[in-house]
Amino acid sequence: MKGLGKAWRDAGQSREPEPPERTTDSKRIFWGRLKAGNFTDPYCLEEWSDSADSDSDGNTRIGDLASLFDKVGRSARGFPVFGTDQEDTMSLASISVALCTHNGERFIREQVRSICLQSLPPREIVLSDDESRDRCVEAAGETVAECLRERPGLAIEVRVLRNSPALRVTKNFEQAVRACTHEFVALCDQDDVWHPERLARMMAEFERRPDLLLLHTDARLVDAAGRDKGGSLFHALEVQRSELERIHGGMAFDVFLRRNLVTGATTVFRRLPMVSALPFPVEWVHDEWLAIVAAATGGVDAIEDCLIDYRQHESNQIGARRDSFMGKVRKALASRGDTHVKRAIKAEILLERLLELGDRVSPVIVEKVRSKIEHQRFRAALPASRLARCVPVLREAMTGRYEKFGRGVRGVVRDLFESV
Repeated sequence: MKGLGKAWRDAGQSREPEPPERTTDSKRIFWGRLKAGNFTDPYCLEEWSDSADSDSDGNTRIGDLASLFDKVGRSARGFPVFGTDQEDTMSLASISVALCTHNGERFIREQVRSICLQSLPPREIVLSDDESRDRCVEAAGETVAECLRERPGLAIEVRVLRNSPALRVTKNFEQAVRACTHEFVALCDQDDVWHPERLARMMAEFERRPDLLLLHTDARLVDAAGRDKGGSLFHALEVQRSELERIHGGMAFDVFLRRNLVTGATTVFRRLPMVSALPFPVEWVHDEWLAIVAAATGGVDAIEDCLIDYRQHESNQIGARRDSFMGKVRKALASRGDTHVKRAIKAEILLERLLELGDRVSPVIVEKVRSKIEHQRFRAALPASRLARCVPVLREAMTGRYEKFGRGVRGVVRDLFESV
């Protein structure tokens, strides 16, 4: 079993290794001591030393929690990792958490703690780490262990995937989602905090509505220290009441063709029906891709309450900030670059995927995507001269496609005045 972790990584995580053969008594002693925090217990080290990687001198390296967390998480599927015996566990939801990290040690403890101490805890955390150079993974493991000591009966399976080189946001989340095994998947950033009733609230909605594929929520915006910034995610995104009503009314696809309103950190979805969204195209952000595919194939809805604290800080890869009036003016006058070309390409990728899904997608939806492609190609081909754009832009506005596939009047103004 030596070198197990490396062998599995080299295989591209295509197949998990078989659990090592252990007696029932050995497992019970091992997990009991692990739960008690004895991460360097000689019995634990001896019990698992043959599955550890070795250095150039053949010496086993498994002395700290990080090594143990990583190796055990990969090799112990079939009984709870960092948990108690099955018969002693509390009721858990059939939820996997897809947690992606990159140098997240600063905030990861708060995030993991808020996951473990949910009123309805998940059964699994898949932590996919993108080449972190800090103690992010170790801190996550330590926090899980602390929560287990505080909450007897809690059993959450934890698995760690390490990426080198880094996969970047979209592909990292794809890897985490692929590794999840339970009925529902909750996407998770490394720096937020879940409110205690988050999963309970969302699972109640899924239970009430079997047709629901994906559910997202609003979030409270907080600063790096966790202080309330006095606004919400929906406010920062300028979500309109009309947009929410259309989402509630089963017209989420029409809303998402205009713009994405789904933030991954607030999202839970049914895993098996959403296999059709795999693989995630790199041209799309993972959350907007999942949202629009779900809306094309089933039900999507939003809970308007804030169920997480969405942290805003200097290291955010994707944050939330409401544009000021002057910011909007600058955008309207800024160079378009290849924005509309990229949007056309994204729409073409979406069309190709929806066509692959055949009867699962309504012909009406397919035609809407074709019309979106035409609109984006039109905008990409506008002439450099502002004067020469006037007539074609006004004609396009008369078709209603600026309203259907963009921000309406705001898009018209941008196409009339932005530089090339």
